[in-house]
Amino acid sequence: MGALKVFLVAGEPSGDALGAALMAGLKQLRPDVVFAGIGGPLMEAQGMTSQFDMSELSLMGIAEVLPKYFHLKRRIAETADAVIGQQPDVLITIDSPDFCLRVAKLVKAGSDIRTVHYVAPTVWAWRPGRAKKMARMIDHVLALFPFEPPYMEAEGMACDFVGHPAANALRATADECAVFRAEHGLADADPLVLVLPGSRRGEVARMGPVFGEVLGALAKSNPDMRMIVPAAPAVADAVQALVKDWPVPAHIIDIRGMDSETAQATKRAAFAAADVALATSGTVALELAAAGTPMVSAFDLNWLSRIIIPRMLITDTTCLVNLVTDSRVVPELIGFDFTADNVRTAMEGLLADPSVQAEAMEQTMDLLGRGGEDPGVRAARAVLDRL
Repeated sequence: MGALKVFLVAGEPSGDALGAALMAGLKQLRPDVVFAGIGGPLMEAQGMTSQFDMSELSLMGIAEVLPKYFHLKRRIAETADAVIGQQPDVLITIDSPDFCLRVAKLVKAGSDIRTVHYVAPTVWAWRPGRAKKMARMIDHVLALFPFEPPYMEAEGMACDFVGHPAANALRATADECAVFRAEHGLADADPLVLVLPGSRRGEVARMGPVFGEVLGALAKSNPDMRMIVPAAPAVADAVQALVKDWPVPAHIIDIRGMDSETAQATKRAAFAAADVALATSGTVALELAAAGTPMVSAFDLNWLSRIIIPRMLITDTTCLVNLVTDSRVVPELIGFDFTADNVRTAMEGLLADPSVQAEAMEQTMDLLGRGGEDPGVRAARAVLDRL
């Protein structure tokens, strides 16, 4: 038996984390595995040399994608050609469907390479017809949530629930949180607010000014409040520029220059040390739930997407804690509801009673497989079992 050749494609930080966990699982089960593809720093730390910078793909919203359309189209063709040329045993695309599924379509048209897509499309939230279209180019789906396989199997794809890496993620201890606070001069902060303006430049630009306005208002009634802002490497410069314009000082956690293990430990400590979080909607909600940090979730879009996308939604929440537990305990402010007054009111409620989300966060982690086999290993096993 020759080496197992796996080509992976991820297009954003959350996909980079999923890909890295999957790669670690594959190495555990098949030590002879070799990787190629596109990924970020976490996947590169697992042994991949990315064909190009993953941040080129971290776009969201119609206005952001349109100016880059022809460049992205070239990257899609370039990636598909690389897959077909290398003839891996399997192509695994991770989330980022606008890019990844177009790559898979070209690969299927030019080869018989097996295709796996990690992260089922949210057909239970919007555009349910995506599953049928996806079945034309995807053989097997790895689902993060236990309720997703029937949607995929109904369209003829194999699908395995593999859990989410956040469920078994390490959590900073009380001592580690105390050390983090002391090292960053936050020992006396009351409360300590974790601010997460996004992992894409467009998100930071839209969310940041409103977040700053809200924090300024909250600081007036909470004079001991302090803020920490972990900055994703791809947007660290943008976050630093943003925070300079805020009416209150904030402490930036910049993990650039740290090795991967130190960076992850620092991020874990920041998440767990905080009392509450103000977060841009996304998979970060699961990281906060894993850390036990209650949150207000918010998201804004450019004016065109703000009008179009809400009309396509078939659910009243996109917050993953709310969805997994079928509750609505996490306040979520999206689009036209994303105003400084609304966010401030939600944060004031959370600061008054942060314990209201505790049960839902614990339940989320349990439903996603906490305490079981590592999701990265489960995902790797699912891939290997169906090859």
